[in-house]
Amino acid sequence: MIEREVTIVNTLGIHARPATLVAQVAQRFQSDITVEKDGLEVNAKSVMGVMMLVAAKGSKITIRASGPDEAEAVEALVRLVEDGFGEE
Repeated sequence: MIEREVTIVNTLGIHARPATLVAQVAQRFQSDITVEKDGLEVNAKSVMGVMMLVAAKGSKITIRASGPDEAEAVEALVRLVEDGFGEE
């Protein structure tokens, strides 16, 4: 299992569009991938799950992956978050 903590940097945080992007990226990988914020852990491949995190700008989330492509999955999702979901 690999995990990384990352800070939400885009102004609006994780709303519908970023949640959809997270799920789309996560679905490209075979690994089991979760995102956790404040003790709530959700399936990264679920748009509704990711939206339930209510992660505003400045929130810290932890991305975890376990499986054959775990390193690539975590790196892709961390890059997505650090790039502000392409919003900025």
